[in-house]
Order: sequence, then structure tokens, then C-alpha cells
Amino acid sequence: MFVVAGVTGNTGAVVADTLLARGKKVRVVVRDASKGERFQARGAEVAVVSVDDDVALAKALSGAEGAYLLSPPDLTADDFLASRRIVADAAARAIDASQVPHVVFLSSLGAHLPERTGVVRSLHYAEQRLARTPAKLTFLRPSYFFENWIGPLTAAASSGKLPTFIEVDRAISMISSRDIGVFAAQALLEGPAAERISVINLEAPRDYTPRDIANAAARALERPVEPEFVPEPAIEGAFRSFGRSADVARLMRELLIATNDGTMRFENAGERSWRGTTDADTAVRGLLAK
Repeated sequence: MFVVAGVTGNTGAVVADTLLARGKKVRVVVRDASKGERFQARGAEVAVVSVDDDVALAKALSGAEGAYLLSPPDLTADDFLASRRIVADAAARAIDASQVPHVVFLSSLGAHLPERTGVVRSLHYAEQRLARTPAKLTFLRPSYFFENWIGPLTAAASSGKLPTFIEVDRAISMISSRDIGVFAAQALLEGPAAERISVINLEAPRDYTPRDIANAAARALERPVEPEFVPEPAIEGAFRSFGRSADVARLMRELLIATNDGTMRFENAGERSWRGTTDADTAVRGLLAK
């Protein structure tokens, strides 16, 4: 039996759906029982757990051969990193108590770096904390989510301009959340690697620039779309206008600076890299259709 968290989000839902389609026993972890109803209708167990409740999470993990865990971001937190440390600590205590043998954890590109990575610093802490548990660990480190383009694509559909915090001709690695979910399910089904801790980089078939995304949007919309770079001094104000806390806005500025100067990168030593099947055109068409 596999335990899957985050099923109300993009990746966890795909993990649970993939495992259920393979005939596996699944227990989904949700904060609200109603959010687990569609999985329950397909035969899954439902565990109602708060992300910071290590006792309830340990009970949910009990008896599982593997679990998919993540740290859902609270983008309104006044102290984002402190709030995510609480979640990581609770997960580690639950793993210790339950003795679940294998955990697939959704981390991020750049999580090997201890500083200058903004919100990703929370995942560096989480990896370090989970590494002190007895479980075998598979850290998935996906690159920039295609889904991060939802807001800019909405703007492009109405204005013909695709706002971007990434330099317009800077090629970066990207990935779709669906591919992440498929890879996470695969990692659970394969079981842990021989080494106690393994890292898998997750990428799209190739790297893309914001100009590539704008061109994909132009093809989907059948009209011109131009990328429009948002300079660094405007980043925090933009994220505040999106409803993010001042602390999150500051950390996002740090992350985007690191993206533009090349700090955000994969760690090479001892890593595997899996490439998904979703390309920019497919991702953009799907996002514009939402």
C-alpha cells in the first residue's frame, strides 16, 4: 500500500490516479475529508491529516511500503521558511514513528544549495531533515514548472504581452506537473535505489526561454505574443499584488535573481535525470484552455 499526500494539488493527484490505475492500494492524505471523496470512490483509503500533525501523519504512514510527501507552500506566511521547517520536522517525526521504508519527496532544482535560492531554501532544510530519518529517500528535484506561466499566459491572451521575471532569452529547464506526478508514481513502484538517498532531476524534453513560451502562446492563440521582461526592482511589488506576503515576495525576488544569474542549477554528482514527454507547445495549449 502506498500513501500519497498533496492529492488536492497537481502532482499528488496524478500520483494517486496513476497508482490506482495500476491496481495498487492507496491511502490519500487530505486536510478535508471531502477532498478525498473522488479517490475513495475508486477504492482508496482517506486519512484526514494536518501537515504539521506528526502523530496523525505517522498513523497515516503506518503499514505503507512507500509514501509520496511534499511541503505545500503557504504563500501568505509572514515567515515562510519557519513555517516550512515546522512541516519538515513533523514529516520527519512521522517517518521515524511509522518506520515507513521508502519516501519519495517532492523537492526542487537548487535544493542542494543552502542559500541564495529564496523559497527553495525551505526544501534544502527539508532534505537535510528527512536525511536524518531511517527511511530510504528519493528526492525528486523538478525544474521550473510550466504551470508558473498560467498568470502570464492569461495576460498574453488579452494583451499580446507575456510578462516574465526571467530574462527573455535565458534558456532554463522546465517541467509539467503532470510529468512530475507520473515520475513520482514510477519512483514508488520501482522502490528505493540501492543507496539510502537518491536524487532524480526532472526536466522537459528540452530547455526553453520565455521567448519560446511566448512563441508557443502565439501559435496557440494564432496571433502575435511578445515576451516582456519585468525588471528586478519590480518583483516584490508584483508578488505583493498577487496576494503574497512581504516575506514570500522577498524570497521570490531572491529566487528569480538566482534563476537569472545561473545560481539555480542541478547538482551533478550522483544524480539521475528523467525527461518528461510534455513540451512547451503542449503545456501552453493546456494552460490556455483552463
